[in-house]
Formats: sequence, C-alpha cells, structure tokens
Amino acid sequence: MIRIVIAEDQRMLLGALGSLLNLEDDMEVVGKASDGEQAISLVNQLQPDICIMDIEMPNKTGLEAAEELKKFDCKVIILTTFARSGYFQRALKAGVKGYLLKDSPSEELASSIRSIMNGKRIYAPELMDDVYSEENPLTEREIEVLNLVADGKNTKEIADELSLKTGTVRNYISMILDKLEVKNRIEAIKQSKEKGWFK
Repeated sequence: MIRIVIAEDQRMLLGALGSLLNLEDDMEVVGKASDGEQAISLVNQLQPDICIMDIEMPNKTGLEAAEELKKFDCKVIILTTFARSGYFQRALKAGVKGYLLKDSPSEELASSIRSIMNGKRIYAPELMDDVYSEENPLTEREIEVLNLVADGKNTKEIADELSLKTGTVRNYISMILDKLEVKNRIEAIKQSKEKGWFK
C-alpha cells in the first residue's frame, strides 16, 4: 500500500484529491494538511511514502516545505497550477520527484505516483522546455545586493555590509532594474522570487 499525505490549502480540492486517490486499490491517503507547516509535521509523524503538495499555501509554501522534507524518506510531488520555470528549478533543487500541473487528467496522478514509487521522476512536459531557457542575468554581486534589498536594508546599510560606496550600491541597483526590465526594487524582488533566482 502506498501511503500518501496531501497538502493543499483549497479545502474542496484537498477533499476531492483524497477521495480520488483512496479509490485506487494500492493507495491510502493517511493525512491531509492545509499548509506547508502541517505537511512537514504530518510527514514527520506518519512517515508516508509520498507527499503531494501545492506550492502557494499559507505559513510555508510547498517549495519551502519540500526543502525541509529532503531529510525524510518521503518522495515529494508538487501539484500546482503554476508552470513557472523558476518554481520548477527550485523544486528540482529541493529534490522533488514529481512536478505535475493541476489541469492534468486525474488518472495521470495515480500513474505518476506509481512510477515515482518505482524510482522514476515525472515532470510536466511544459516545464522541460522552459527550464533551460531562462538564465539569471544578474552577476553574483548584483544577486548579493538584491538579497540585501529583499532583507529590507537601505542603500547605506547595504554599502556598509558590502564595504562599498553608497553611489556604487545605487549603480548596482539601477543595473539590476535595467537587466530585469522592472520599475522598482519591489518588482525586482518579486520577479527574482518567481523565477527561483534567490538563494
């Protein structure tokens, strides 16, 4: 019997997924979570074979939870509406065994679970095309500056931390905005997060 934990913040979908998988002869849904935090504690407590997770959930996203679940002997499958290459790259780094889209047919989920239990990895074909196309255009130093901006530091604090002049930091920030083709720091942070470019 393949023991499964599902983490999904939309209750109706959580119930429907649970019912669907319980109809399979070789699967049993042993736990349901509505956010990433709960998913981690359920996996810890129930030791399932598989954890199916949405990405955008409260308290901890599916990707943050997947990164923490690396230390458990539990295979993580991301099931999401987001075919974003940044999310996918981050999921790959977290060692997820499957990345499926919610608009796939339901029987595909069950067969993917079986394949993953047999040691295969299953990724939505839409993502495989994107994954090699988007490289991060920022240099190491620019990434460092943007990370400090994301931590809420102002230009002077960043300059102090990196032993740079404030003018140099301003130049870095305007280079970042140009390269990412965004208007302000907030958009730069949002885009880098979506594309999975933050460390």
